[in-house]
Amino acid sequence: MCAFTINCLFMANTTIHEHPHALDRIREIEQKVVEIEKKVPRTIVRVEKKLIDFPFSRYFLGHQKPEDAKFKPEWRLWKNDRLTLAWLGQSTVLINFYGTWILTDPVFSERAGIHVGPITVGPRRLVQAPLKPDELPPIDLLLISHAHMDHSDIPSLRALRPAKHAIIAANTQKVYQGLNLPDLQVLDWGERKTYAANESHEIHESPESPITIEAIEPRHAGWRMPWDPCRSRKEKNGFSYNAYFIEKHDASGQWHAIVFGGDTGYTTSFLRLGDRMRAAGREIECAIMPIGTYNPWVETHCNPEQAWRMTREMNARAIVPVHWNTFTQSSEPRFEPLQWLHAVVDEPHAIALSEHGQTWTYPSDWPG
Repeated sequence: MCAFTINCLFMANTTIHEHPHALDRIREIEQKVVEIEKKVPRTIVRVEKKLIDFPFSRYFLGHQKPEDAKFKPEWRLWKNDRLTLAWLGQSTVLINFYGTWILTDPVFSERAGIHVGPITVGPRRLVQAPLKPDELPPIDLLLISHAHMDHSDIPSLRALRPAKHAIIAANTQKVYQGLNLPDLQVLDWGERKTYAANESHEIHESPESPITIEAIEPRHAGWRMPWDPCRSRKEKNGFSYNAYFIEKHDASGQWHAIVFGGDTGYTTSFLRLGDRMRAAGREIECAIMPIGTYNPWVETHCNPEQAWRMTREMNARAIVPVHWNTFTQSSEPRFEPLQWLHAVVDEPHAIALSEHGQTWTYPSDWPG
């Protein structure tokens, strides 16, 4: 459960019914043609309607038992001389980044939300997590984008073996108090943290390290509960929210980079990052970007077309679509985000994966 759960608790007199599932629905909503510069294809940008048929019953009361994931990552077979990652649901991604093990926004619980004794009030998973916390490899770096409950699940964080290092957004420290996060680093927008990698793939603080994490400003909100101060409301010490740019040199000295977009509406922050990459003659290998929960929350959750636009604007080769088909949090049909993404991406290989537990490797899964 995320901030939207609390918002919805205060809404009433709403009609509950299923909305028709069809890609034709895209053409029924206001459309606007936009040409995106610098290698970005012409696209149709859909402006979301604020629908009143939000699925409250499924959101709060749940639904049938979650489906099993179609794939289970065999991370023990992953090699350290390349980028390999697997989507574990919502925005949780397990990454071997040229020998550095990274985990993003860990959520493994069957429900995400407010914990009242043994009960969790919040949405139930549509698909089970393909790995449990005790099935993960030792994590070098834990990246948490913000404090929403579908990105910062406290039972999941407690169940994890301690990561060597963890990075969180500004002013969110109190959310993680009492957890076993021995090296907790706060990064604000534009700040960078550099680590070094040794032969055992452990990372330690060093000014001459080949791996650097930079906090990028997304378009979102950070409060965990409505009464928490939030940076999006320009409140003092407001909970912040991050995306992350991660760069590293491998053992041969080759430069590599990926982006974890966290949660975000459309923003030019990634275009500015892309301008830096183009000026340096560099490309980002992949962008882990949210593609769901956009109807009616498009101001803070990009739609698939906007996610692809930002991927191209940051000069990334591939998109890893996340934040869809895990929890019911919005009104769009369940499989529309991926269908829409395929409809606008003119390079099918540029969509890295589409299923929970599916593994993608670069450059092995890239043509040429």
